[in-house]
Amino acid sequence: MTSVSADYTHVRKRLAAAEGLDLPDVRFKWYDLFREDAEIPDSVQKEAREFVRTEIATITPTGELGFVILHRVGDAYLLLVCTWRNNNELWETVYLKDMDGFVLVQFDETAKATYCVWEMGAVLHEQQAWIRYLFSARDDEAKNDYLADRHPGALV
Repeated sequence: MTSVSADYTHVRKRLAAAEGLDLPDVRFKWYDLFREDAEIPDSVQKEAREFVRTEIATITPTGELGFVILHRVGDAYLLLVCTWRNNNELWETVYLKDMDGFVLVQFDETAKATYCVWEMGAVLHEQQAWIRYLFSARDDEAKNDYLADRHPGALV
């Protein structure tokens, strides 16, 4: 197996910051990631947001900050729910949208995929935003500043 197969053709994808998702005790930034010729339909965006709202108790404890990436992968969708924990750790819960909705992706392998090159555009920005937050007063104003500090959107 090689790192890149001979027949692979890389494409650019659009990373777009969307409206955040503020729940009673958890606040997320939100990113959509898609090929420019295959945007994410409003119905899927709505379904993903409702799923996070209803599943939040199984995703993260209250009082967390983080971000979500809704990634269109061909005709499928990945929903990456990322939360900051233990001061400086990024934790991720991954869901895949099938015909019945979003389902948790279970990983049994010791070595597993983490982020693809497109998702890393958001992750890199969020890493830097979290470092700025860690050096702040970490009060309510700093939390709001973190949530407002979103990737400006670009082809990645």
